[in-house]
Amino acid sequence: MPAQDHHALKARRVHFDFDDTPLHWLRGDPFSTHMINGIHMLLPEGELWFCRVFNKALPLVEDDELRKDVQGFIRQEAIHSRAHTKAQGYLEAHGLTLDEYRDRVTWLFQTLLDEAPLGIRALQNRATDKPWLIIRVGLVAAIEHFTGVLGQWAMDNESWERDGDPTMVDLFKWHLAEEVEHRSVAFDLFEHLCRTQLGFYVGRQALMALVFPLFLHFIAEGGRTLYRQDPSPEVRCWGWQMLPRILAQLERVGHRTENVPTFSFLVRASLRWVMPGFHPEHEGDTEQALRYLARSPAAMAAAQ
Repeated sequence: MPAQDHHALKARRVHFDFDDTPLHWLRGDPFSTHMINGIHMLLPEGELWFCRVFNKALPLVEDDELRKDVQGFIRQEAIHSRAHTKAQGYLEAHGLTLDEYRDRVTWLFQTLLDEAPLGIRALQNRATDKPWLIIRVGLVAAIEHFTGVLGQWAMDNESWERDGDPTMVDLFKWHLAEEVEHRSVAFDLFEHLCRTQLGFYVGRQALMALVFPLFLHFIAEGGRTLYRQDPSPEVRCWGWQMLPRILAQLERVGHRTENVPTFSFLVRASLRWVMPGFHPEHEGDTEQALRYLARSPAAMAAAQ
């Protein structure tokens, strides 16, 4: 982070009660609700994986300020994971089954991307440990690019407060404000661990080529998993559509309701990443995020 934007990252021990939160917490918009709710199934395992990877990288960090940022990042992500795990209970209380999707997510983070490269134990040795760790840090950085830009999108968004359940809105806005707050940490750690700037630049392009389609797949699959179980009469057949049609619907609904970011928004965000001078500091407004955190009901209660 630039000096004028740097501050200590702190974990806010928030609590959310979803007992009165309806299944369609964005009123009249089941598509956006389910697309966003799919995040509850993806993030708990993914963010614990972030923590494991960054804890392993900590001994390699030679810069004191970056080390503190990484430690703050880990603490924040651990709490994010717990909050979305509780939100899984909200989905199950509404009669939705999550196991099949969660099993795929668990395989991704606990097998394919765990200590053995690509889940192949024969490849795990001293020669591969550090390169595989750096690759995984780079994957986190690419994923965090999207959480950061989505965080800024959420800070600018006005439709959720107008159309949404206050508790679920606060969960997502608190989380995404912290994503804006720590948006540079993974990128800076990846750069710190890479030996050369050329390797850093080429590496982050290759990793984004992997992350972007996987990100779209898991977001769409999460929404589809929930949508096709929705018993509400107003829900149509989007739970059975293929990825291109889901992305087209995301574009249409995003423009019409502003409840979800559009597919073109995500494409533009990925294209900015490839620019040679890219840095996440330019992707968000830390002060705006901190202003939200100062008025977030859950964050205020955690501070008492």
